[in-house]
Amino acid sequence: MLTAVNPKLPMRDKKITRDFYVNLLGFRTMGSGNFPEYLMVEKDQVEIHFFLFKDLDPKENYGQIYIRVKGIEKLYQDFLDRKVPIHPKGPLQLKPWGQKEFSILDPDTNLITFGEAV
Repeated sequence: MLTAVNPKLPMRDKKITRDFYVNLLGFRTMGSGNFPEYLMVEKDQVEIHFFLFKDLDPKENYGQIYIRVKGIEKLYQDFLDRKVPIHPKGPLQLKPWGQKEFSILDPDTNLITFGEAV
């Protein structure tokens, strides 16, 4: 029986990635060990893992995840209040497939899209 999926995304610098997800987005670090090449963060029921990829070219990174949420307007406003940079082509909008969505890019250009069914 499958119980969860935890995406793994590339990161160039663990400190920068941790700062972005923890201090800006409100995630918390998890795990019992401090491994220099791996990071795990969680918020509510979402867990994201990161692996060190020092040679990653952010312009060639196609890492992306889709996070389903409840209360997307509140989350979007919280991100705006925290000065989280919203993707220029990804402000909160209703999509033809029946989802309200918005997107951000993390420091390594991983695309993070948040969506809620309407």
